[in-house]
Amino acid sequence: MLFLVTPPAGAAAVPSPKEYVSYLDLECFATDPYQPPATRLTIQHLNPVLSGLPAETVTLGPREQLCTPVAKNRVVPPKTVLDYISFTDLACYRTTGAAINRSLVLSQLNPVLADLPRQQVNVTGLQQLCVPVLKNNATPPTKEALEFISHIDLACYAITPNTPMNRALNLTQLNPIVARAIRPRDTRVTEARQLCVPVQKRGDEIPKELLEVIRWIDLEKYDIVSGTAIQNVPLTLQHINPVLRGLPAERATLLGRSQLAVPVAKNGVFPPG
Repeated sequence: MLFLVTPPAGAAAVPSPKEYVSYLDLECFATDPYQPPATRLTIQHLNPVLSGLPAETVTLGPREQLCTPVAKNRVVPPKTVLDYISFTDLACYRTTGAAINRSLVLSQLNPVLADLPRQQVNVTGLQQLCVPVLKNNATPPTKEALEFISHIDLACYAITPNTPMNRALNLTQLNPIVARAIRPRDTRVTEARQLCVPVQKRGDEIPKELLEVIRWIDLEKYDIVSGTAIQNVPLTLQHINPVLRGLPAERATLLGRSQLAVPVAKNGVFPPG
């Protein structure tokens, strides 16, 4: 059962699932350690391929990463989705939970990687929960984008085999806060590590028109290497999901190690639009 409510009358239009998800690429930087206050959350899978799985309760562990939006090879998202994507920032916390133990076939969605073959993976244990945050109090340019982003939660599971992509990509930061500190840089994408899938936290009442997009956000996370080192980047993070807004602001410093999360479809079930 989904934790769902009907949207208010006159709700603003949002991007189609296909146009938003296909251009959502996130670079996930390691951060200095931070343990949030003790927080237990009940999460439910949203994507149609996994929606039959039971809800489970997890605890937020230490923060491990901050994921920020990027463009690959200077292919910038269309203007219709740029305001939404460029402020999609997710803080990822270590957590544990039930293993999915399913075999899935992943297809790349972003146009830059459309030539890559489909990949079969085994999805195992829960490793992280990634939740939406603001950086340095910088908000999206529209209230519609802010509301949409505030409901994005991803549960990240280990996958095997750890097949390398072996693709050279140039990454350009899209969020203005991070773009000032991290210039475009060349990277090589190596082994696949995780599959991050959309979930809903109990108590988060997602409007129906937002849910119809968010439920399609599936990201495959890869290791990357780069010859261009980044300087440590200090930030202040503020939680924006309705269930976590009471948590205190966090200081976070982006460190040099990073991964790249790219959009995928599971088992040939593609985002509509």
